[in-house]
Amino acid sequence: MFSVIRPALFALDAERAHGLTIDALAAWARIGTPGAAPTPDPALATRVAGIDFASPLGLAAGVDKNGAAIDGWFALGFGSVEIGTLTPLPQPGNPKPRIFRLVEDRAVINRLGFNNGGIDAALPRASAARRHGVLGINVGANKDAADRIADYRHGVAKAAPIADYVTINISSPNTPGLRDLQHGTALAELLAASVEARGRTPLFLKIAPDLDAVGIDHIARAAIDAGIDALIVCNTTISRPPLMSPHAAEAGGLSGAPLAPLARAKLAEARAATGGAIPLISVGGIDNAAEAYARLMAGASLVQLYSALVYEGPGLARAINAGLAALLRRDGFATLGDARAAKAL
Repeated sequence: MFSVIRPALFALDAERAHGLTIDALAAWARIGTPGAAPTPDPALATRVAGIDFASPLGLAAGVDKNGAAIDGWFALGFGSVEIGTLTPLPQPGNPKPRIFRLVEDRAVINRLGFNNGGIDAALPRASAARRHGVLGINVGANKDAADRIADYRHGVAKAAPIADYVTINISSPNTPGLRDLQHGTALAELLAASVEARGRTPLFLKIAPDLDAVGIDHIARAAIDAGIDALIVCNTTISRPPLMSPHAAEAGGLSGAPLAPLARAKLAEARAATGGAIPLISVGGIDNAAEAYARLMAGASLVQLYSALVYEGPGLARAINAGLAALLRRDGFATLGDARAAKAL
């Protein structure tokens, strides 16, 4: 079905097509069509940061910033859905156009800039969602905030009572100066404020793929010392591998298939830096079960995807879940936990 409608979607501006997709998924969920979310193979169940995930496959933040279609995403087969990034105040984001499909590269460049309706508008939707899975809420700072750490403290405190976990996003390349919070005393202050605000809710930290190994080691140590529950590795990249699309020179964060080699490398560096002391969630260029399985065997506890949905369509989550279960059986493992434990030996 998706192969039939994809040409029509691709004929539209990328951001308009994205918005229509969210609206359609939300409407589909509202009329009750999804019913109960599909139950992944029990072999895929995993526990991370004290949270039980029916599947290690999650929807990354940025797809549904305002939490408009939470029930619909779960109905597609995701074990977790992360909404946001949400900021304390609504903001329009950067000027349009700001999303570009790189079809020849199976990639996307975006420079959205935390466009969202504000955390107070989104949280009632999150609270009302049926949530057939784990719900994460990703928070950030307003572009013109006088005190960005205060914005994060505010967002974490607001989201924590509703979310199964909260992610602090300091790795978007589209808010000037935001990535400065990944370093030095600013990082320590941010983590301390966020940990204090989260109560008992697990707190995750999303980092950039453009950090070098020393930078990853620094942020990993700070996260462990502060009591962060997981690292999400990683966000979009400002680097540019060889690309074929005419949109390759657009400014913004690159995601999709070309990000995969860098995401794999950063997962390995994060694994080395943490030594298994903190769970890792791998994001970037995951578009099939084999890639998801490889990341899980390389040290990720969970995986997330986003841009692959643009090219593969809404059946992707179920296909990856089915493929992961098949790969476990192929390799003689009864559960994902058994497989990951064997690889850790």
